[in-house]
Amino acid sequence: MLSKVAVVLSDRMAMFEFGVICEVFGLDRSADGLPAFDFKVCGAEPGKPLRSTAPGVSITPDYGLEELAKADLIAIPAANAKHGFDPRVVDAIRDAAAAGAIVLTVCSGAFMAGAAGLLDGRKCTTHWGHVDELAALYPNATVDPDVLFVDEGNLITSAGTAAGIDACLHLVRRELGSAVANAIARRMVVPPQRDGGQRQFIERPVATCTSDSLVSTLEWMNDNLDLPHTIEELAARSTMSTRTFARRFAAETGTTPVKWLTNQRVLLTKQLLEETDLGLEQIATRAGFGSGALLRHHFQRLVGIAPTEYRRRFGPCEPVETSA
Repeated sequence: MLSKVAVVLSDRMAMFEFGVICEVFGLDRSADGLPAFDFKVCGAEPGKPLRSTAPGVSITPDYGLEELAKADLIAIPAANAKHGFDPRVVDAIRDAAAAGAIVLTVCSGAFMAGAAGLLDGRKCTTHWGHVDELAALYPNATVDPDVLFVDEGNLITSAGTAAGIDACLHLVRRELGSAVANAIARRMVVPPQRDGGQRQFIERPVATCTSDSLVSTLEWMNDNLDLPHTIEELAARSTMSTRTFARRFAAETGTTPVKWLTNQRVLLTKQLLEETDLGLEQIATRAGFGSGALLRHHFQRLVGIAPTEYRRRFGPCEPVETSA
């Protein structure tokens, strides 16, 4: 039964991610017929203020690390990991997890779980901007850059910022049922469960390249995404054989010409969905997909949601009518 929740804070914690945990588990909603959690904010030195990432704001934990040993859930908000973590906090998290507590991380809180050895041999996630760093620091973990959260039983890791809401509500749903999760979501005015993943938020910039011959070719490809391209034509433009071009392209960009083109066409599609009211067939022509069906196929595969849903979320807003 999920009843005792301990949030463990470290220096330079992120306010929003901490607030998400407080909103889901820290508010007493027993008047609405919902279970009340025994909620404690903990730190290595209770009563000592800890800085947040918001300028001029600090938070003072009322409880010490001994509370982690009593908790059913240890929640870790995002924090700045550049200066390392307090070893006392890391040890307390490790011991609580070994004793059977569920550990939930929000955004870069996954780095603290990694420091405690909880990511080894497991699947996890974090904010898309940190996934490469997390994977490099903890090579025995499988970091999924595409999802909003990963449920590994007694370890739940979430992607950036608002994805912590999804992870918290998922845990409530798993442990206490859909009715409780849906009621909390209604009070928070958020969907009980979102579709898609964090792929829809990931920026995919043009790959950097150090070869002069490929730089000009990449620029030309990007300026002419609406045209069909063949390896033979691109190799000739780069004054290389097809075999040399394919090998050097992979070495310089980390991918194949076909995959590179598809990624850039999806990027252009996202821009056109966000900034214009063009129909899918028109966008497919401009982006070089040729048909709306092919556009939908690649967009769904790379972004995780349909183009129409992406436009609904990120497209231009309808003008709002106001009375005189």
